[in-house]
Amino acid sequence: MRIALISEHASPLAAVGGVDAGGQNVHVAALAAALAERGHEVTVHTRRTDAGQPDRVPAGPGLTVEHVPAGPPTALPKDELLPYMTAFGAHLARQWAGRPPDVVHAHFWMSGLAALTAARGLGVPVVQTFHALGTVKRRWQGAADTSPPGRIAAEAGIGRRAGAVVATCRDEVGELLRMGIAAERIAVVPCGVDLGIFRPDGPVAPRGPGPRVLSIGRLVPRKGVDTVVRALRHLPEAELLIAGGAPADEESVRLARLADGYGLSDRVHLLGSVGRAEVPALMRSADVLVTVPWYEPFGMVPVEAMACGVPVIASAVGGHLDTVAGCGVLVPPRRPHALTRALRELLSRPDLRASLAAAGARRVRTRYGWPEVAARTEAVYLDVLAARRARIAVAGG
Repeated sequence: MRIALISEHASPLAAVGGVDAGGQNVHVAALAAALAERGHEVTVHTRRTDAGQPDRVPAGPGLTVEHVPAGPPTALPKDELLPYMTAFGAHLARQWAGRPPDVVHAHFWMSGLAALTAARGLGVPVVQTFHALGTVKRRWQGAADTSPPGRIAAEAGIGRRAGAVVATCRDEVGELLRMGIAAERIAVVPCGVDLGIFRPDGPVAPRGPGPRVLSIGRLVPRKGVDTVVRALRHLPEAELLIAGGAPADEESVRLARLADGYGLSDRVHLLGSVGRAEVPALMRSADVLVTVPWYEPFGMVPVEAMACGVPVIASAVGGHLDTVAGCGVLVPPRRPHALTRALRELLSRPDLRASLAAAGARRVRTRYGWPEVAARTEAVYLDVLAARRARIAVAGG
């Protein structure tokens, strides 16, 4: 198949760790590569953010990244990109007029708008993965939600027009159903992990003799890292490593001040952005990984930690209810005392840590490797293509 992946703000070539560079970048890059390995011709279309970026970048056998001219060629927050989606879609429509892809897979809601614009009139089915839903973001962030005002209505429209919607977890299915998207058009395919990189054996980052707690990911308030800092007050022997962001970022500064106010500056270490290649060794050096966001559409970090054989404590939200439940510890979000209790038990019980680590590693190996995820995604594509052929046959019959 000729497959077009649309990822308007999350380039597979971008460095992970910025405000708008995180799990979606990793997901799109890995899915594209895994689909190409299955013999497909894959092109990822992402917005040009620098005038010096080439139009096309070969990214591996059968895989190309294309930079789409839509809006100014500079980095912009994703919530400011909506006005440029018409131009994004028009560019794709012109490009595809002579040789359209067999299937289009849009990632994030604005990519869906561009994809549906481009595919209109070409008869090319569009598959949609939202990665995050406006209804959930508005529920948790309220007035702090910076999404464009029409996001929630647009997502519902995209879901009804797309040939299929890929949800990354069961919790998302419930949200989609409440949005009016028919159950028969929803498929659950999780995010994946590179099992060749994230595995229990391998290098371990240096560490001291005391317990080590690790938090890793984008540093934005909703990730709940402040909850981990607060919990550390009652764990006097433990150190907390926070990987992500940059020292001058607003959230980094806030967390540093919080730690200092609690007298924890000597035990809370903000590492800043950590290179992707360094993450597995850092994970393996931890006694426990903690990820307690207020909400989380899927959450790749706990899956990566589980693949490294590290026990996980996660908030009982979103994708964590599928990935961590039963082989890790779930706690309510924004509850430092509940997190303290969970950490205290895990850090005092090496037997429990070992049991959870083994269970997590088994689960990841059987469910979340990229070859398995790519095969399931391919099956969704084949289903929408079969449905399209059936509609054409009925119309012609």
